[in-house]
Amino acid sequence: MTQQATVLYDAPGPKARRRNAIITVVFGAIVIAALAYVIWILNDNGQFTSEKWSPFVTEGGTWTTWILPGLWGTLKAAAASIVLALIVGAVLGVGLLSEHRWVRGISGALVEIFRAIPVLILIYFAYYFFAEYAIVPSSQLAFAAVVFGLTFYNGSVIAEILRAGIASLPNGQSEAAKSIGMRKSQMMRMVLLPQAVTAMLPALVSQMVIALKDSALGYAIGYIEVVRSGIKTASYFGNYLPALVVTAIIMIIVNFALTSLANRLERRLREGRRAKSAATAAVDLAAVD
Repeated sequence: MTQQATVLYDAPGPKARRRNAIITVVFGAIVIAALAYVIWILNDNGQFTSEKWSPFVTEGGTWTTWILPGLWGTLKAAAASIVLALIVGAVLGVGLLSEHRWVRGISGALVEIFRAIPVLILIYFAYYFFAEYAIVPSSQLAFAAVVFGLTFYNGSVIAEILRAGIASLPNGQSEAAKSIGMRKSQMMRMVLLPQAVTAMLPALVSQMVIALKDSALGYAIGYIEVVRSGIKTASYFGNYLPALVVTAIIMIIVNFALTSLANRLERRLREGRRAKSAATAAVDLAAVD
């Protein structure tokens, strides 16, 4: 770190550096002592014995009976809800930008309602509503309720992200599209949405990760997902800590894979746009010559 003072930050002097070093050492010692105490307590309670971890290492039945079916349930609900949330978010987001007041009003009301209601309440509501009127087969009742809750909550958030993304674009984009005779739908589809989606990707990825993690709320209505499966494994073998650690590692890996995939997609979209702009500039230059 440079010692040179900047407009926003004054470089600490010798006394301040000594004080910062002492605080860092004391804080580090407290953290290490707390971790050592926790490990000592867990070890005293036998949480690190091989018997606690062997169900996940030596017994394949643990994975085929509980963990893998639960993981499939998590991925299935997350994938369905993410795709549907993108569709719902796109429809409501375009509605928020409509020139018709009544369309903006309905879209805004739906976004506010679904964004304000907790996901768990939406899941409970859908579960009992679908069950009362037999809207979906009983075997798919929990899955449909989880997908409904995740879709409409995340769809309302994505609608706001979409509206903000399009609103952040320079007015010149819309004016240029109108000047060449594009209709509103053409301007949205061919000019504004492609640019806004690239800018919104980080926020969309965060929302997808939230949808993936919130699928664990299906536990409340008996939906078989990876957290519920981990708890059932722990109940059977009496190893709650190892089961929760394994479940957390699985969720971290899945979220990391989703984030990596989205980042790669974002990079390719940006590279494609840069290549297209360079090709257009080269054609214009050739035409001038």
